[in-house]
Amino acid sequence: MFALADVNSFYASCEAVLNPKLRGKPLIILSNNDGCCVARSAAAKKLGIKMGMPWFQIQQMSFPEKVYAFSSNYSLYHSFSQRVMSHLEELSPRVEQYSVDEMFIDISKIDNCMDFETFGHQLRAHVLKGTGLTIGVGMGPGKVLAKAAQWASKEWPQFKGVLALTPGNPRRTEKLLSLMPVQEVWGCGSRISKKLNLMGIHTALQLARANPTFIRKNFSVVLERICRELNGESCISLEEAPPAKQQIICSRSFGERITTYEAMRQAVCQYAERAAEKLRGEHQYCRHISVFVKTSPFAVNEIYYSNVATEKLTTPTRDTRDIIAAAMKALDRIWDDGRRYAKAGIMLNDFTPNGVSQLDLFDEVQPRPASDALMHVLDGINNSGLGKVWFAGRGIAPEWQMKRDMLSPAYTTRWSDLPVASIR
Repeated sequence: MFALADVNSFYASCEAVLNPKLRGKPLIILSNNDGCCVARSAAAKKLGIKMGMPWFQIQQMSFPEKVYAFSSNYSLYHSFSQRVMSHLEELSPRVEQYSVDEMFIDISKIDNCMDFETFGHQLRAHVLKGTGLTIGVGMGPGKVLAKAAQWASKEWPQFKGVLALTPGNPRRTEKLLSLMPVQEVWGCGSRISKKLNLMGIHTALQLARANPTFIRKNFSVVLERICRELNGESCISLEEAPPAKQQIICSRSFGERITTYEAMRQAVCQYAERAAEKLRGEHQYCRHISVFVKTSPFAVNEIYYSNVATEKLTTPTRDTRDIIAAAMKALDRIWDDGRRYAKAGIMLNDFTPNGVSQLDLFDEVQPRPASDALMHVLDGINNSGLGKVWFAGRGIAPEWQMKRDMLSPAYTTRWSDLPVASIR
């Protein structure tokens, strides 16, 4: 048996935990540069605010009560995510963090000492007490059914946030699947759902009753596994150790359009720094460094431009200096004067777990001495919370930095922003 614990309206709930006046209020979180809505509280959903709705459009709408909007505070959300996951791990020996606010839990032997749903309520109470966040818990004999149960636990209030689909109660499972649209099934995106609908498959129960061989022939082995999981057959195992990443991308839309090469060079340098730090966090080295730039496809009277260039290294590296140097070479090949750039980014590919390679006797580029030691010191300073060290190429407080005009305080990562409680 598996359980899936998921925080309700995670980003919005994080904002409300340490700001009591926001609890129960319409609250939305905006994307980078305060562009569009990426998260909503339950009260905001009731007002008809949709995911992806542009902020300027929401501002022009009239609502019966005030709608609170915040810029994305990723450091706050990451902090709360770590707290939630650590609390879940305290009650569960085998876990798999699936996303920033979701975790799969192995509950195979829990029913030897308590009922599954009793354990689910215990999880909810433990996380609520330790973090102030409310989770929904779905349980089933496989990951897909656990995900389905978690969806139902939020969809119908009578379950009080916890629902278990057990092999001993097939009628409950069948009833739920008959009410669940196929697009809500884990792994069935909009494209697959549209094709399934054309075949007359509209609900999760209809997908469960489809012939697995037919599904595999017309779709993929992945959808066949999902089909089998809906029938109670566990096909997707728990991944206690996440697989190594195959690619790292660091990109941002600019707060202001970039028109000069110097500003673009600073932006790419900053993204290269961050990508290199992530690479070292994965304990990997890379050979391919790609840079891409693009203008806005929605700009009026401007010809859209997008391009990418890649540099291949002879020796794998995770040294920020090497990655910045390669990124600058790639940028030089795709930079085009006279354009108003809206976005740029860097991609690292072709990873290897070590920096060893066969060198040529006449290679001009040799590995930097004491590279790993220097990068270790650099990361240590930047992650200590005592200060930051960066390369001069990224500039100081450039105008193109991401807009975050409605950013909430750093409640959990800055002493000066700690909330103050008063007793009356």
